[in-house]
Amino acid sequence: MSPTDIATDETDRLIASNKVEGTAVYNREGEKLGSVYNFMVDKRAGQVEYAVLQFGGLFGIGSDYYPLPWDVLTYDTRQGGYVVALDKAMLEKAPRYSGDAQPAFDRNYGRDVYGYYGVDYPF
Repeated sequence: MSPTDIATDETDRLIASNKVEGTAVYNREGEKLGSVYNFMVDKRAGQVEYAVLQFGGLFGIGSDYYPLPWDVLTYDTRQGGYVVALDKAMLEKAPRYSGDAQPAFDRNYGRDVYGYYGVDYPF
């Protein structure tokens, strides 16, 4: 296989991180909640632990960042984005941080985030 035969951004099962960042996130009603700012990967397990949703602000200024357990997102090809079972009211009460005050992203924080969304923390 030559280097030109290798998919570098997307296959039927995999997608490159740079294509995920900026992807819209919608609730089940089709309302856009924000977009994927980045995602956090466990260095040892190689698993995505969080997708960080950027929400609020204007043109990225004053936005808050909401870590979402990767398992609460479902990709919807019709919308070209991820769908979550959240509404804005639930999201506004969710664990979040501002750009200048990031959390520790330790196990205690992980359990709090996953617990808020009713998902078992696997890490």
